[in-house]
Amino acid sequence: MNPFTGELVTLAPLQREDIPTYTRWFQDYEVQRLLMPEVLVPFTSETEESWYESASRQTNGYTFGIRTLADDTLIGNCSLFEISQKNRLTTFGIVLGEKDYWGKGYGTEATRLTVRFGFDELNLNRIQLEVYSFNPRARRAYEKAGFCHEGIRRQALFREGQY
Repeated sequence: MNPFTGELVTLAPLQREDIPTYTRWFQDYEVQRLLMPEVLVPFTSETEESWYESASRQTNGYTFGIRTLADDTLIGNCSLFEISQKNRLTTFGIVLGEKDYWGKGYGTEATRLTVRFGFDELNLNRIQLEVYSFNPRARRAYEKAGFCHEGIRRQALFREGQY
């Protein structure tokens, strides 16, 4: 059994030719607002090229493209980043940039595959994440994948004129 493949998606290495797809996703406000804690700004191909180079060279994390099994379409990416070997913990992040795939189980399955990789292959003890209160779809997916709610950071983000 391939640990990177589920029923809907496979986790695949990043590919340079996917940079225009990432750029398109992060120029979409609806996608960007769910991810970025800083001021929302249009992303450029240079921004994504820089991100790709950094993600490809990271030594304390893993980033995977999320591709559909049906037709090998890139629909997102997921990461385990800032891995602490001493503490056996990491932070998880995911984006589904192709909105046609939202709410259909693709993100949940990619999350489960990544978490299984972290625990089974990397021998981690803890995988943590943050999610915005205005993203209930993500919270449901994380709970389905085994994450539990530990706390709330109140008024930690100023978005669309409010905290």
